[in-house]
Amino acid sequence: MSKKYAAAYLMAVLAGTEIPSAGDIQKILESVEAECDSAVAEKLVSELEGKSVHEVVAAGKEKLKGFGGGGGGGGGGGAAPA
Repeated sequence: MSKKYAAAYLMAVLAGTEIPSAGDIQKILESVEAECDSAVAEKLVSELEGKSVHEVVAAGKEKLKGFGGGGGGGGGGGAAPA
C-alpha cells in the first residue's frame, strides 16, 4: 500500500471527518490528480474500522521507541574552495 492512502486518510481526519470512507480517500487523491485504487482505499478503511486515528498514531510511536535513536552524522566538511 502506498503512503498516499494513509496520507489522504489523515488529511480527511484533519479536515474534520472523524471516520473517513474510501470515497473520502478517493476524493482527496483525485483532487491532486493521483490515481486511486478503490480496493486499497477500502482495505485501509476496513483495517482502521473501530480505531481512533489518534490511538493508532500513539501506538505506532510507542513501537518506534524500540528502534533507538539515530547516530551522529559525519563531521561537517570544510568550506568549499573559493
